[in-house]
Amino acid sequence: MATDPINPIIPGFAPDPSLVKVDGWYYLVNSTFHMFPGLPIYASRDLVSWTHISNAINRQNQLSLTKSDTKLGGLPHSGEVMLATGGLYAPTIRYHQGTFYVVCTNIVHPGGEDVSENFIVTTQDVWKGEWSDPTYFDFKGIDPSILFDGDKAYIQGSAAPGPLTKINLFEIDLSTGKKLSEERTIWGGTGGIYPEGPHLYKRNGWYYLMISEGGTHEGHMITMARSRDVWGPYDPCPNNPILTARDTNEYIQYTGHCDAFQDETGQWWGVCLGVRKDEGGRFIMGRETFLTRGNWDGEWLSFETVKSHIDNLPPKDGSAALSAVANVDYLYIRDANLGNYEIDKTSIALTTSPVDISHPETSPTFIGKRQRKLHGQSDATIRSVSDNWHATKLRSGIACYKDEHRYVRIFYDASDSAVVFELINNAKKLAQMERHILDKVPEELALRIEYTEKEYRLMYKVGGGLDENWICLGTTDTLNMTGPDFVGPVIGIFAVAETSGLKLDFQDFRVD
Repeated sequence: MATDPINPIIPGFAPDPSLVKVDGWYYLVNSTFHMFPGLPIYASRDLVSWTHISNAINRQNQLSLTKSDTKLGGLPHSGEVMLATGGLYAPTIRYHQGTFYVVCTNIVHPGGEDVSENFIVTTQDVWKGEWSDPTYFDFKGIDPSILFDGDKAYIQGSAAPGPLTKINLFEIDLSTGKKLSEERTIWGGTGGIYPEGPHLYKRNGWYYLMISEGGTHEGHMITMARSRDVWGPYDPCPNNPILTARDTNEYIQYTGHCDAFQDETGQWWGVCLGVRKDEGGRFIMGRETFLTRGNWDGEWLSFETVKSHIDNLPPKDGSAALSAVANVDYLYIRDANLGNYEIDKTSIALTTSPVDISHPETSPTFIGKRQRKLHGQSDATIRSVSDNWHATKLRSGIACYKDEHRYVRIFYDASDSAVVFELINNAKKLAQMERHILDKVPEELALRIEYTEKEYRLMYKVGGGLDENWICLGTTDTLNMTGPDFVGPVIGIFAVAETSGLKLDFQDFRVD
């Protein structure tokens, strides 16, 4: 069977990784922004094969994602549009005295402003996935991390988020969220914009502070400073940046937002985000999780350039290296009405709502999974199509979704018994549509999205039959779904109608 390179270790929508090693297991968490459940937890014994075992935000009553809409903002000098999504940003996972801690920020947009709600969730058994309700703490910033130092715990984070933010530190009672010290600025970085993603490590009597700078795209880099006192002053590493792909021709670009750790042999590693960016500027999978070897040169840490292959680690089988506990990897948009979904082994029943996937706050009837393969396909079949759906203006099908501004989909439109291809990208002012009117209402309609690094192909097939019966309704360059953003592609099935409460049966939904 064909093998894939080791990197990325978590492919697809997997930005802002953080990792902790406990009893021979590695546990990793990522950002999820506006998708629910939030903050997936992955486990591995060997850093090669990973299993999605739970989600730290997995109950509707833990927090709300309603105000996590995506804002469009211009980028200076490039003319591109940044898509800044609210929701769950840059978690950190740590372990102390029998308890796992995940600390994170929920960015909400009341009145269009960014407001940060910082919180801690905990569990004693990471495999059961029974995470606590959030304990909130007062911090006007993002990207919080935890340092345990003796009997004290410290939060370090990126204060007052913006291009010229600083890294702040304070002592905290993690059980109550109460600050036990004043909040102090400990470092402002080396001069790059957006100093963020801080992590503190204690080694040989030094406190090492590692952060990201330069923004999460072209200028992204990792820098480091150290101090004998946790409160500083922090002196920068003379070899900064200690990790970056900027100004290189590497295939893996935008590397940054790193967490450092040691394996069982004492070897140092970093998990970081990056993108697979081709010569045409496409990085359709978004920010993914990569692994790179770390080295201590004297008293400072550095990381090897992130590559698709890592020496002395085996290639991985692309079909088996990333698995998931049953149903734990399904995703919904924001505050889902979970009563609209019935999941069986081979089928999913969707109950319609009038909300489409273009809505910035309300959750549509949509269930999906992260696109994991750069080359693959996703399928779903609508069964028992009804003549009575005409008056409901039902639209239902399969979509590749990033946010309310960007999606490509193929669906059945009951108003005129048509199959429709639609591409929307408001950031690039793209809107394309193609319709095929069917001769009659189909009893069964199969829908498919095929994808490569360069292209999405959207296809349909009426009834059964051979693969040769597939009709390609539309294609689009993946550049049309690529741009400066935070999220990655989620492929899912949806059902929207003017009449709520219709039930549709989807068979054999799968995502590569």
